[in-house]
Amino acid sequence: MPQVGARPALSRSVEDYLKAIYRLALQASPVATSDIAQALDLSAPSVSGMVKRLSEQGLLEHVPYKGVELTDRGRRAALGMLRRHRILETYLVEKLGFTWDSVHPEAERLEHAASESLIERMALTLGNPAFDPHGDPIPQADGSVAEVESMPLTEIPPNSTVEILRVVTSEPKRLRYLAEFGLTPGSILYLVDRQPFHGPVTVRVGRKDRVLGHEMAALVLCRPTDGDQIA
Repeated sequence: MPQVGARPALSRSVEDYLKAIYRLALQASPVATSDIAQALDLSAPSVSGMVKRLSEQGLLEHVPYKGVELTDRGRRAALGMLRRHRILETYLVEKLGFTWDSVHPEAERLEHAASESLIERMALTLGNPAFDPHGDPIPQADGSVAEVESMPLTEIPPNSTVEILRVVTSEPKRLRYLAEFGLTPGSILYLVDRQPFHGPVTVRVGRKDRVLGHEMAALVLCRPTDGDQIA
């Protein structure tokens, strides 16, 4: 299998497009150009023009009236960028003392400039981690990605004890808010109550009950644990 670490000569904007399309495709594929424009905060005409160029370069396939899909080459390039970004985030947090709410923009700046040898040395120093500080899976050099089945807090039934696996946001204010509640990857919590119709969720972390709005709770991905109920 081709190595994702073998980085093709792509411009920064192309790399950003491929990474965004990969992420969007995890939610729905093919990916609509309007969704790409929203994700990258660009105009629809700009995105249409870039999509055409990426298709000509063999990085995308256009599905008429539906959107685009990454080709094998495009997917390898996207995974390579995600590997770089998430290794950088992990290194900055674990070795340089950055907080999980401040690390994303730093990694965004560094991911286009750091050499492959530097990234791989960082990975080796970290023990080749499978997940970054937010619980996002780090693609490995062979293109494999460690995915663990999880559910958002908004779908967990009441009276359940779960472990937080992942928080799906890079917005600093939201990350700080969740950290203040102790809602970080690896934390164990007890779901006390879940109101219907997109209502709030009440969780117990340690001995404190916290109330999360539906939108925030949906960002926290968990899995059931066999541990005792938190009292």
